[in-house]
Order: sequence, then structure tokens, then C-alpha cells
Amino acid sequence: MEYVVQQIMNALAFGAEYALLALGLAIVFSIMGLVNFAHGEIIAVGGYTMVAAAALAFKNPMIVIGAAITAAVVASVTLERVAFRPVRYADPTTGLLTAFGVSMILQNLFLLLVSPRPITVTSLFFLEWSIDLGGVRVSSLQLFEALATIVVIILLMLFLRRTLLGLAMRAASLDFEMVRLSGVRANRVFAIAFMISGLLAGIACVFIMARRGSVDPHLGFDPVLKAFVACVVGGFGSLPGAVLGGFLLGAVEVAMLVMLPQSLGGMTDAFVFGIIALLLFWRPDGLLAPRSEKGDKH
Repeated sequence: MEYVVQQIMNALAFGAEYALLALGLAIVFSIMGLVNFAHGEIIAVGGYTMVAAAALAFKNPMIVIGAAITAAVVASVTLERVAFRPVRYADPTTGLLTAFGVSMILQNLFLLLVSPRPITVTSLFFLEWSIDLGGVRVSSLQLFEALATIVVIILLMLFLRRTLLGLAMRAASLDFEMVRLSGVRANRVFAIAFMISGLLAGIACVFIMARRGSVDPHLGFDPVLKAFVACVVGGFGSLPGAVLGGFLLGAVEVAMLVMLPQSLGGMTDAFVFGIIALLLFWRPDGLLAPRSEKGDKH
């Protein structure tokens, strides 16, 4: 029984991580039509900020966490202003190439200016301890990650449904030109989208760093690649689909880790992506792909 509960918590923790990152990708894509592959480098910025904050003798882990999330938000908004705003109305391929270019530039800056080797961060040890739930011992980190993700999703849903700016962002995902004609500033909508995306990346960074304990220039590559797959599974442009895809991907990944024999352990990702490919044969547009209605942008 304990083993089953632990694997369920593993699935929830991995799914929560992918859901946070997939939401960050989906909220930018829904408004700008851009797949931001530089999202992984935002995670690395948060990780290196943790290293810097710890080196500056900030012993309080809350300060380290706050600094990492703030750095991720600032980096995301800065990239929108410097790199993505000039190509906002260009061909989608231009935006995609820009995202790849920004990702490569940031990775090489980390390699040249910081270090190609992993750097240890020990400030988050307090997140990892055992909790006894009805005689079953689980990791507090897994529980915190799942709960934090649920809270973030609820708050984001309330923001998008109950605030004027959130309603403007939802309208912009359908017909951005009409929103501009209504008097909403385009720069503000895009900046808020990237701000939310950076916030989600910063929160995910905290849990990734707590699990790994170190940061390197490629810290965010694998998580964002899987978050991209989660968006495709859920339906790109659908925020509920991004969440569903993230948790589904986490569940499939843990199931493969449990079911595959040890000799095939190195092929876990291959089996996971194979299952996802079969799923996309059934629903090629994703499980919760947004329906195209009259007046929607194309």
C-alpha cells in the first residue's frame, strides 16, 4: 500500500511540475501564437539566482526562493520587451526562430559567464522531509509541489475570470485586434502574459532545484520539452488542456518507470512518447483543443 501511495505522489509531483511549465507556454501561445522555447532558460535564471542569493549570505531560504521567482519574472518580461516585441507581428516562423536563438544565446552565456558544471544549492533542504499520512510515509516536497500547483491554478483561473485584465487576456486569445480596438493596450497584455509565464517558471524552478539540488546551463531543457509535449496532448492554446496534459504526462511517466523492467529503464522516455503518439492518433488536435468559433483569429 505504501509503495502505491508513493508512486501516486510521484505522479502528482511530476505532473504538477509539467502542468506549471505547460501553463506558462500555453498562456503565451494563446495570446501571441509563440512557442517560447526560451522558457527553459528562465528556469535556469531562477536557479542561478538562488546560487547568487546563497553566496551573498542570505541564510533565510524564503529570501532565496523569493529572489529566484522575482528573477524569473523579470527575465521573462525583459525577453518579451527586448527579443519578442520586435517580431510580434512577424511570421510565426520568425517568432519560433527567435525563441530558439534566445535559448541558445542564454545557454552559451551561462556556459561562458558562470560554469558548464552543475553548481550545488543547499538552501532548499527544508522542503524535503518525510510526512506520515495514515501510516504511509511520503515526501513533503511532493506534497508541497502538488498543493502549490493546485493553488496557483485556482488563483490563475480567478485572475482570468474575475479581473478586467484577465478578461482582456482571454478576449485577446480569440481576437486580439478587436481587443485593441476596445482601447486595451497591446503592450500591457503581452507583458502580463510573459509576467505570468515567468512567475510559473519561477515556482517550478523552486521545486526542480529542491529535487535536483544543483543548477547547470541546461537545467530547464528537459522539463520544458516535456511541458511542450503536455501542451500538445492537452491542445495548444487551451489552458485547462495544458494542466490536463501535464498531469497525464506525469502519470504515464511514473507508470512506465514502475512497469518497465530494469533492463529497459533507460528507454522510459521512448515508451512515454510512444504512448503519447498513439494518443495523438486518436485526438490529433489534443484532448481539450479549443474550438474555433465565428470571429476567432486564424
